[in-house]
Amino acid sequence: MAERPEEHPAAPPICSYEGSRYSTEFWTQARSYEDAVERVALKAMLPPSGGTLLEIGAGFGRLAELYTGYDTVVLLDFAHTQLAQAVARLGEGSSDGNPRFIYVQANFYHLPFVAGRFDAVTMIRTLHHATDAPAVLRGVSDVLGPAGTFILEFASKRNLKAVARYLLRRQPWSPFDPEPVEFVDLNFDFHPRWMWEQLARVGLRRDGVRTVSHFRIGALKRLVPTRILVGLDAAAQVTGPLWQLSPSVFVRSVAAADKPVPTEGSFFACPACGAALGAPPETQFHCECGHKWAQKDGIYDFRYPEP
Repeated sequence: MAERPEEHPAAPPICSYEGSRYSTEFWTQARSYEDAVERVALKAMLPPSGGTLLEIGAGFGRLAELYTGYDTVVLLDFAHTQLAQAVARLGEGSSDGNPRFIYVQANFYHLPFVAGRFDAVTMIRTLHHATDAPAVLRGVSDVLGPAGTFILEFASKRNLKAVARYLLRRQPWSPFDPEPVEFVDLNFDFHPRWMWEQLARVGLRRDGVRTVSHFRIGALKRLVPTRILVGLDAAAQVTGPLWQLSPSVFVRSVAAADKPVPTEGSFFACPACGAALGAPPETQFHCECGHKWAQKDGIYDFRYPEP
């Protein structure tokens, strides 16, 4: 469902999963293969430990257990109902009283964090909903700290199925055209070469590529045991630097080492004006621009300012 955020009425529309049954109706047994191969890629590419990690488009926290090596993990999503499921699954804090998981409801065009805050950022199955993907990538680059790692998954338009459909004249758009294609409303496929250019433009150096979901074919998933398909996919993923012909591509990028370091104790920033606010475990923030933001039911709400 397309939705235009209230705090930024001129911003691009957002594909909202508010109220959806994404965790139960999409991630069913029929997609156990996709879930497993994405975990293989993420484990292989993400540094195993660090200080702070942000997942953009975290939903119900499907991948949260892969971040156990990080001191603080921020799960960000546009949909409150998705984050509420994450809170129910993962809990609100750690035994020492400081939250290990921090849940943030926000628009990915206006990330509510100070510059340079995160050692790592992940974004899986999310960028394909971005009308303005370069703007989202600029925001990611801004919140990454010095030499920070960004793991991005994107839907690739140059995959074997799309190539075959195009050659057979069963689809109008070319998988070889570098520009993104919106194949249905608010769902985009990206050409790998275009994506490499966008990452470079925001100062992120490409450091690794894995191609994923090579065997995303209904008949194969029904006939071949999932563990075998996952093993085959894991072996094929390492060819990613050579060619990208799968429907899903993971790319690891690294921020510049000389980026400024945020001041001690700074964490959140006002999504309306960019001014620094405070940090967890604070639960209410009054910005100098007049906006007020608060935590509700364990979720920091940076979509709807307090009255």
